[in-house]
Amino acid sequence: MKELKNCPNCGNLFVKHLRPLCDTCFRNEEAMFEKVASYIRKKENRQASLHEVQENTGVPEAKITWFIRQGRIQVAHLPHFYYECEMCEQPIQEGRLCQSCKNDIRTELETRPTEKNYEKLGKSYHIK
Repeated sequence: MKELKNCPNCGNLFVKHLRPLCDTCFRNEEAMFEKVASYIRKKENRQASLHEVQENTGVPEAKITWFIRQGRIQVAHLPHFYYECEMCEQPIQEGRLCQSCKNDIRTELETRPTEKNYEKLGKSYHIK
């Protein structure tokens, strides 16, 4: 069922279908995406950094990073294009987290007791 929502960008009321934005904001966002995508597709711009792309397209860095994190723009083939890891803010070229943060999370998850371990231990009672 369709529902009425306020657009998170402009606050206008719209009927939410498949996207979380009103048509005007969606078109604006798509125009920004197209600017960035066409800019980095050009051979002479493949050495550009995030800051240079932002300066030359007028699209905010946060929006460019959002496009990357959505998977709409691939930057692994651009040698000088880095953005921040979501946890530690170190420069990265792909994904949402740097390798160090991924390893930290993996280690933490591996060392946590799991439900299987609790089942093996069975019930325990503590005497005071």
